[in-house]
Amino acid sequence: MTVHFIGAGPGAADLLTLRAVALLHKSPVCLYAGTYLDPEVLGHCAPDAELIDTQHLDLDQITEHLVRATESGKDVARLCSGDPSLYSALTEQTRRLDAHGIAWDVTPGVPAYAAAAALLGTELTVPEVVQSVVLTRTRARSTAMPDTEALANFAATGATLVLHLAITRVRTLAAELVADYGTDCPVAVVYRASQPDQLILRGTLADIADQVEAAGLRQAAIILVGRALADPVSCAQSHLYDPARVRHR
Repeated sequence: MTVHFIGAGPGAADLLTLRAVALLHKSPVCLYAGTYLDPEVLGHCAPDAELIDTQHLDLDQITEHLVRATESGKDVARLCSGDPSLYSALTEQTRRLDAHGIAWDVTPGVPAYAAAAALLGTELTVPEVVQSVVLTRTRARSTAMPDTEALANFAATGATLVLHLAITRVRTLAAELVADYGTDCPVAVVYRASQPDQLILRGTLADIADQVEAAGLRQAAIILVGRALADPVSCAQSHLYDPARVRHR
């Protein structure tokens, strides 16, 4: 029996991969994070599947469900919001499954930052403006950040920043970023990208905190910061597609 860690994407039922849909349909048990998923995602599960919402469970309790299901001869779909490679506790869960001798695999999903950029109609890497994207988070009442990963270190690069799990600290973060990006730097906040109640806020480091607080956002939102978010954005022509570039057949 196998535990399938499946990227559920940003939450929309039609943004799962074909492989994810097939695994959901054939798995008798599905564990999912109800905080982040549109309930329609669960429509891909078999009608008689056992559905377990993990939003109020700790890692020990989640592991118990995974072990119980596999020991009873059932495959398990473990839905992760976004893509399992980012902030999914994949390492912690698979380490425990290894200790129990339980097989597992991973199916990627659409990451939240990609869904947010799509809604914004924005390319996060723009020729001669910015060529790097930093995916990170900050520390509040959560897991400690390594000292070398201070936000100021990333801000100094001028890269497009994508901040996860940080919406409740947006005012503090905006103040920290002004020194490197300037008060006029474009910012976008995307709440529940691709879901029916999605919300997009656009502003600058000077006013985005006021918008977020007025909207009452407390979770399920990501913050994007950088000059690539300007509307419109001025950029050079990419060398890859430059008509003047010599192309060898």
